[in-house]
Amino acid sequence: MAKTFFLLVLYLSTFALFDVSAATRKPIKLYEIKKGDFSVKITNWGATVVSVVLPDSKGKLADVVLGFDSLSPYYNDTTYFGAIVGRVANRIGGGKFSIDGKAYQIFQNEGENTLHGGHRGFSKVIWTASNHKGGDIPSITFTYNSFDGEQGFPGDVDVSVTYTITGNYELSISMLAKPLNKPTPINLASHSYWNLAGHDSGDILSNTIQIFGSQTTPVDESLIPTGEIVPVKGTAYDFLEPNTIGSRINQIKPGYDVNYLLDSSTTDTLAVRKVSVLKDNKSGRQMELWTNMPGLQFYTSNKLKDVSGKGGFVYGEYDGVCLETQGYPDSVNHPNFPAQIVRPGQVYSHYMHYKFSF
Repeated sequence: MAKTFFLLVLYLSTFALFDVSAATRKPIKLYEIKKGDFSVKITNWGATVVSVVLPDSKGKLADVVLGFDSLSPYYNDTTYFGAIVGRVANRIGGGKFSIDGKAYQIFQNEGENTLHGGHRGFSKVIWTASNHKGGDIPSITFTYNSFDGEQGFPGDVDVSVTYTITGNYELSISMLAKPLNKPTPINLASHSYWNLAGHDSGDILSNTIQIFGSQTTPVDESLIPTGEIVPVKGTAYDFLEPNTIGSRINQIKPGYDVNYLLDSSTTDTLAVRKVSVLKDNKSGRQMELWTNMPGLQFYTSNKLKDVSGKGGFVYGEYDGVCLETQGYPDSVNHPNFPAQIVRPGQVYSHYMHYKFSF
């Protein structure tokens, strides 16, 4: 067995989350892909990124994503640390939408709204791991079959997520989804909380960020988009030029949690392009994010409070930053937003690529 392979097994018999027979229960495992001193650990629970370890400018290694020391805290976690979220990431107003004139009511898990696929979305299920490879291009794939009616969503959908170390300190995430028998909304996202100084380094307000998005979709008091599209120029949301995250956060209460409309240098708005650059000046670590998605959720962990994380470190407000490439939130209820309905015979394809330097 390769050294970078399986590290830990926990069995579902240790907790009671699912109404299924013992014969159908799958083991929850932790996997690692590694190249040199760059390593990424992922569990098949929610296809969740548990750690990302890489050096700083002086060669000192640190884990740069927030999370937990063991797998058990992830089972009832409400932060979505590192998880793949779906069937529809972000929010759906009222938990309602219509397709071809048919109305659907899905599970409402944030007041009257649906967040990240409902109370048991893709972050709360066991995926199947396959194609775990080492060598020069280490990778692993996770698959899940979402059944018709899961959380109220229509149709069966086959989903896969592949994590690949594609080069020196480069990580890609490829998400694919295929509806099998009914049209359905699909909008997946990777929900890692980044702190490039190290997960236990405190707040990220001194980090410098650049976001190549000239507009946002403003939201109401329950964080549902109003349907408007507004420019960022001259506002506290303007990160077209690099600036520290904390430079104007006091103007945004309680902090940033907004979708940016990502700019494109070509007529193809879904071309893979650089959409954000995050840098921690103390460690020298920098992260470029590339994607083919039209939107980016910029979230400064405003709701984190007294969460006991790795090494006993207690995470609080602003201790991590999420950069979630995505379709626009609540697109199913806004005809002026890019459509998220995927039909049988079509394939949803979402690509993310991280380039780290120091």
